[in-house]
Amino acid sequence: HSTERSCLLRELHRFESIAIAQEKLEIAPPSPGQLKHVFFHNAVPFVGFGFLDNAIMIAAGTQIELSIGVILGISTMAGAALGNLVSDLAGLGLAGYVEALASRLGLSIPDLTPKQADMWQTRLSAHLGKAIGVTIGCILGMFPLLFFGDEEEKLEEK
Repeated sequence: HSTERSCLLRELHRFESIAIAQEKLEIAPPSPGQLKHVFFHNAVPFVGFGFLDNAIMIAAGTQIELSIGVILGISTMAGAALGNLVSDLAGLGLAGYVEALASRLGLSIPDLTPKQADMWQTRLSAHLGKAIGVTIGCILGMFPLLFFGDEEEKLEEK
């Protein structure tokens, strides 16, 4: 929307003017509280991404293997690869919803100066948040495996 664009432009100009004004000042590194805020701000959406990615990949890969895989004679790994393709395509469409849900949880943007946002501590905290978030999400996204054990045993019996 035009109002959102103008608001974003105002904030970008404010951010840029602060960066120019602080160019000559020595900025303190972010506090541990700010780094924790950066960590969680980055971790929460990636829990959702990892969860959806793994859950969709497992469900789609299993169904592909049990249906198309049986007909075409493809391997389990080929079924997994096609399941990953379906999961990646779904991730493209669901990314906006995951980010919207994460923002509805009330996670505000960390209050950092431009120089603090570019410091190695902040980047490290953000990357750790993303890595740990996606790890937790992927582990949680393995829940479809709880439902596929019986089907595989029945196929092996046949």
